[in-house]
Amino acid sequence: MRLLQIRGPGQFNLTEDFITNVPPYAILSHTWGDEEVVFRDLVEGGGKEKKGYRKIQFCGDQAARDGLQYFWVDTCCIDKSNNVELTEAINSMFRWYRNSAKCYVYLPDVSAGSSEAGQSSKERWEPAFRQSRWFTRGWTLQELIAPSSVEFFSEEGDRLGDRDLMDRQISEITGVHIDAFRGRSLSSFSIDERMAWAEKRNTTREEDAAYSLLGIFEIFMPLIYGEGRPNALNRC
Repeated sequence: MRLLQIRGPGQFNLTEDFITNVPPYAILSHTWGDEEVVFRDLVEGGGKEKKGYRKIQFCGDQAARDGLQYFWVDTCCIDKSNNVELTEAINSMFRWYRNSAKCYVYLPDVSAGSSEAGQSSKERWEPAFRQSRWFTRGWTLQELIAPSSVEFFSEEGDRLGDRDLMDRQISEITGVHIDAFRGRSLSSFSIDERMAWAEKRNTTREEDAAYSLLGIFEIFMPLIYGEGRPNALNRC
């Protein structure tokens, strides 16, 4: 597992690939967009001009505020040109989120906004929160369930709340049973119930509709991009 190590305010660099003795780290959950910062950008010392750099900077700054020296972001901590590394990362993803000290959910389509007369802070952002694209992602399911700590942040980086305090609301939005957020073993939920949690979720690559469920069903398998969603689901 390769991490980003904080070197100072606004400064960080890629670490070695940790095999054992992984230090405490924060992890980012987000929606992919245009101009993401990728592994090669950081290796070559670039990427700061890309739109995606903002959320990486946010994650590092928030981790530092929480007393953590390391953090992980999927866009740039995985060398996706290496098929072996990509397969290992996707098969390990649920565990990486589960083992994180903090999981930050960055929502670029939710603004805390400015105060309006007669409106509380939550009244300003809750409608957008419920409609956020993040809730429709295939990968969101494991990123929402696996970590011990999940905190939500607006596009401005303002903290909106955490999963434990908002679990009933999040269950309403996602259809995921509230006990899944409270530590109940996933194996105690039926296969049909867990599949229903994922039924209407979207992924950019069709096979990821299956691969994003590996941790939910506690299985491991090789990735075959190009096999199509039905074949990938059958192999699961």
